[in-house]
Amino acid sequence: QLQVVESGGGLVQAGGSLKLACVVSGFSLGDYALGWFRQAPGKQREGVACTINTGRVIVYEDSVEGRFTISRDMAKNTVYLQMDSLKHEDSAVYYCARFGSRTFGDCTPSRVGTWGRGTQVTVSA
Repeated sequence: QLQVVESGGGLVQAGGSLKLACVVSGFSLGDYALGWFRQAPGKQREGVACTINTGRVIVYEDSVEGRFTISRDMAKNTVYLQMDSLKHEDSAVYYCARFGSRTFGDCTPSRVGTWGRGTQVTVSA
C-alpha cells in the first residue's frame, strides 16, 4: 500500500530547530521525486523543498534557503526536513509528498501525486 507518513512536528521557539521525518512505503525512494510542502492558516499550500529521485537536484523555497535541508535515508525509506533558525512565519502544517515521476518540474502542489496527512509546526515569536 502506497503511504507517506510524517512525524516530528511540534512547538519550538523562534531561532530553534526541528527535524521532520517522512517514512514511505509501497514504493522506493529511488524511483520518485519527493517534496516537503506547508500550509499556514488562510494561505495556499506551498512547496518548501523538493528533490528528484537521485537527490542530485534539490530546490528550496526562497524564504527557507540556507535554513532548511532536505535529505533521504534510502535504507530507512525516510525523507527528512531539517529546519534551523526557525521563524514565526514558518508555522504551518507540513506535508510530505510524492510526485508522479522521477523529477518534479516545479516544486508546486499541482504536480504532487500522493500526500501525507501532515504534521503541525508552531514557532513561537
